Amino acid sequence: MSRADYHQEHAQRAEAEARRLLAEREAMGARWLPWVATELYRLTPPHYAAMVRRELERLAAG
Repeated sequence: MSRADYHQEHAQRAEAEARRLLAEREAMGARWLPWVATELYRLTPPHYAAMVRRELERLAAG
């Protein structure tokens, strides 16, 4: 499977995961950033974690 195929297949899942992480921001306050870093670290494979991180950045900026 090519990287593009992987991205296309998992894009919706990565966006949903990013939305889940972002939804906790207000409730967690200052603890949110270290928690998100830990959650991202646990995601596998690493290129999926990078997809979630990019989606999180996109959603937080918009």
